[in-house]
Amino acid sequence: MAECIFCKIAEGRVESQTVYEDEQVKAFYDLNPQAPVHVLIIPKEHLTNALELTAERTALAGHLVVVASRLAQQLGIAESGFRLVLNCNEHGGQAVDHLHFHLLGGRQMNWPPG
Repeated sequence: MAECIFCKIAEGRVESQTVYEDEQVKAFYDLNPQAPVHVLIIPKEHLTNALELTAERTALAGHLVVVASRLAQQLGIAESGFRLVLNCNEHGGQAVDHLHFHLLGGRQMNWPPG
């Protein structure tokens, strides 16, 4: 989508502090971090939300989670613990209409989260 900010980041048209990138995925630091480590992990393909993770996209969904796990290890939050968040639509807290995971860590997380 031409006006989607995450598509622009994925295409390199908008700068980001990238921590990981491959053919399918890009990960970068959130501009408004909610934890000492707050990374967004997005597919480069525009998918609006989790509802578009159909059976045909199982490999992509798994890849996003594997990237999150690797980043948690790389960023030093795996051992102490981290939270991986996927919001969907307005009531789920999704603020950008492009599928994205939040990888949060570096502090104690509270429960319940919302």
